[in-house]
Amino acid sequence: MHFASDNTSPVPPQILDALVRVNHGYAMPYGNDALMAEVRDTIRHVFEAPGAAVYLVATGTAANVLALSCLCPPWATIFCHRNAHIEEDECGAPEFYTGGAKLTLIDGENARMTPGGLDAAIAFTGRGGVHNVQRGAVSITNATEKGDVYSADDVAALCAVARAYDLPVHMDGARFANALVSSGATPAEMTWKAGVDVLSFGGTKNGLMGVEAVIIFDPEKAWEFELRRKRGGHLFSKHRYLSAQMAAYLEDDLWLKLAARANDAAARLSRGIESLPGARLLNPTRANMVFAAWPRSGHRHATEAGAAYYFWPMDQTLDGPADDPLSARLVCSWSTTDAEVDGFLDLLRG
Repeated sequence: MHFASDNTSPVPPQILDALVRVNHGYAMPYGNDALMAEVRDTIRHVFEAPGAAVYLVATGTAANVLALSCLCPPWATIFCHRNAHIEEDECGAPEFYTGGAKLTLIDGENARMTPGGLDAAIAFTGRGGVHNVQRGAVSITNATEKGDVYSADDVAALCAVARAYDLPVHMDGARFANALVSSGATPAEMTWKAGVDVLSFGGTKNGLMGVEAVIIFDPEKAWEFELRRKRGGHLFSKHRYLSAQMAAYLEDDLWLKLAARANDAAARLSRGIESLPGARLLNPTRANMVFAAWPRSGHRHATEAGAAYYFWPMDQTLDGPADDPLSARLVCSWSTTDAEVDGFLDLLRG
């Protein structure tokens, strides 16, 4: 019963099998392996973007910050939600890789920016000319850090605001597959057709051992990305092991099937929690993350039985009255089973 994060899950057998297959013989390094050409062609086909530049890195942070460093100069700012991953969980890496660009934080329910909030933040920036930080780029997290999902129309509305100020748009898609499955949109509709310039296409949270793709829909920035990836220490020598994971991930829509499993598990968990006395969802479950509150006694039963998840916020404690509600974040993965969900719910019932 492990709901701490989807990146705690095992690796699907299809990925491990692909790594075994690619481990025979020799292959050219640094992304010149034959599998990378296959990955590039497949992603271009899936996203209906024949001219897109495609690169692989090992971590989501690397994907985000290398992409943003190509979009935002040091004297500018990146507009993002206050709870965006680039703000809360990347240890200043966006500022480091951009050479000092700041983040302008925007509020919004369930970690979602609104067009009005984004417009107000952009309009307020740079009003003092050379004395102020300048307008740089917009970053959208989909699915959000609170488990919500922007539809393709939602993304287009935010991109329209960015375009009005001539700003490029980056999408942090660490859980892009979960958002896509939830929304019913196509990859193209959710990204470049809506106005997104660069996508961090997540793999690790959806089952991969460790690889993310950066998809640059306007290849004008491709060479700069290659240089920044190398200079930043993120160009893998034995690149075929990244390529093999991504190729297997894309084959037969495995990436969408894995995300659908995780989303279904989260939906089952949400329905179960809603049925418990004294329990409630803190916001709708639209992807694979559940935010909920239930009595402290249920938390005690679950933790004593070895269930893993996070209090949300994390400063809550098991000490105190049994009936007091404590809030938590639970994340389902491709490997979460119905039995795990049902067993966890039994613990909460006591």
